[in-house]
Amino acid sequence: MRRSGISTWWPTLLKVVILAIFTVLLAFPFYWMLITTFKQNSDLYDLGNNPFIFNAKPTLDHLRFLFGHTMYLRWLGNTALVGVIVVAITLLLSIPAAYALTRLTGRWGQRLGIGIFLSYLIPPTLLFIPLSKVVADLGLQDTIWSLVLVYPSFTVPFSIWLLMGFFKSIPRDLEDAAMVDGLTRFGAFLRLVVPISVSGILTVVIFTFTLVTQEFVYALTFISTEAHQMVGVGIPIFLIRGDVYYWGSLMAACLIASLPIAFLYNLFLDRFIAGFTVGAVKG
Repeated sequence: MRRSGISTWWPTLLKVVILAIFTVLLAFPFYWMLITTFKQNSDLYDLGNNPFIFNAKPTLDHLRFLFGHTMYLRWLGNTALVGVIVVAITLLLSIPAAYALTRLTGRWGQRLGIGIFLSYLIPPTLLFIPLSKVVADLGLQDTIWSLVLVYPSFTVPFSIWLLMGFFKSIPRDLEDAAMVDGLTRFGAFLRLVVPISVSGILTVVIFTFTLVTQEFVYALTFISTEAHQMVGVGIPIFLIRGDVYYWGSLMAACLIASLPIAFLYNLFLDRFIAGFTVGAVKG
């Protein structure tokens, strides 16, 4: 009986320990950013102080510096605007392209899809030179519209590849039955395929928006004016001045920018995982 009791609670205890370890590891960066945001400089730079607690009274000086001496809110607005537009462009191009390659092109659709995905693997350090020529010819230098033009070049290929695996998991019989009932191919796509594919579409949305907020090379290359900066470039450029690091303001800026993305990931976590795995499980 004693061995039976041990065998009953031991797996549960192991799961709790593993979950606790991962929770601490994942939450620690946010805790570090939060506590650094409100620490005084004398507390931050004193090596004798405990770095994980407040050794002196919290302060709002770092937040005042961030919002009063930088254009942080403008950078957040630029990033959000570019992210929304790029997400819309990516969905408009990748959803019909992925469906067409999955359903309407036969064996060549899969090969072409792989070829499109391979273009995503080309490093930005090789592409930003020819793309800068395109941006210059269109007169989009030092504007956020240059990023709106460039970012779909790497969000669309990956999204097409991802959605192809998702569309392949949907039985053709469902679409055939819908067309027998009177729907056109396009009508079956809108009324049947798209609602079923919500998990994959949400995955594309989260993936695309995350890439826009984290991308550095193109934003650094095409934009120089402070007012037009993206948050991922403005933070390290204007909060690191020579050998002076404004650690409190840096951590505050990173925390504010990362919280919405972390919230979205957690809100749609189940659908996000399904969007990445359904093609592999059912395809």
